[in-house]
Amino acid sequence: MNVQKGKKKKGGTAIWLLLSLLLIIVAGSAVAYKVFGPNTGDMHKGEYLYIPTGASYMLVLDELVSGGYIDDVASFDILAKRANYPNMVKAGKFKIKKGTSNYDLIRKLRSGKQEPVKMVINKLRTKQDFIEMISSNLEPDSAEIADMLNDNSFLANHGFDTNTSMAAVIPDTYEFYWNTNAEKVYTRLAEYYKKYWTAERVTLADSLGLSPTDVIILASIVEEETNKNDEKSNVASVYINRIKKNMPLQADPTVKFAVGDFAIKRVLKVHTEFDSPYNTYMYAGLPPGPINTPSKATINAVLHTEPTDYLYFCAKEDFSGYHNFASNYNEHMKNARAYQKALNEAGIK
Repeated sequence: MNVQKGKKKKGGTAIWLLLSLLLIIVAGSAVAYKVFGPNTGDMHKGEYLYIPTGASYMLVLDELVSGGYIDDVASFDILAKRANYPNMVKAGKFKIKKGTSNYDLIRKLRSGKQEPVKMVINKLRTKQDFIEMISSNLEPDSAEIADMLNDNSFLANHGFDTNTSMAAVIPDTYEFYWNTNAEKVYTRLAEYYKKYWTAERVTLADSLGLSPTDVIILASIVEEETNKNDEKSNVASVYINRIKKNMPLQADPTVKFAVGDFAIKRVLKVHTEFDSPYNTYMYAGLPPGPINTPSKATINAVLHTEPTDYLYFCAKEDFSGYHNFASNYNEHMKNARAYQKALNEAGIK
């Protein structure tokens, strides 16, 4: 009997040990799942999490919850604190994939490994266009960017001023981190500008009697005058010839820029009498700054302008987008009358 009782006791102990082991395994599996298993929610704010500069851990946690980036808040919070993430919060734009675990998410946020923002800059007409583009794609707000563009001290470090600041913006595709501040964004653009202006391009500009910034300003006018690459050099030659003869440029696009109305179909006397340094009917020479960010094709066309005797040009009466060029006023007026007649017949005012 004693032997049997001993066996029974021994067997019961084994069962309890087995049960305890199973409980430990289950508990360990549960913990492992909380750490390494998926913990994303519905992610209704999209796949990108934006953490602003100076954000606290609680702000990040609130955004993770409100954006549906995590499902189980408690498990994330416990692991984040054990990983010391609350003291290592980094700003940026972070891509969160569906099914991401607490471990992977915390590791990414701690490292600060964010997704770059690809920004395609094409033609921008005004500083406000630039401000809106940057503020809608990156962290800096419109006030910060506007202050920068009006800071002559900062701009002078890059060779620009409040009038020429937009000359630094050469259309291309750029990559920035979302939390890049306004000054660093502009510095990056200015550095690209300097690299773009190779010794060869500077020499070409010199041969025209223009500085690199002058070329950008002239190209911005040509950009508005025609979208035909094969006649941009001729358009540029007209303005270069006028500058050499001390004639006012009388460029309609500069008037539209001065007035602030780019939808004007016909530039009238009331427009040409608008007092602005950008009104090239009223003030001789190039305007003080570019009226848009011209394409590289237009800049190249200006740099490779061939000598002509053209002093005038007028849109062709066939509305093809091309222009008739003239070297004297009488010839120009003949072209202008044909175009005005076509406008009247088409009912364009």
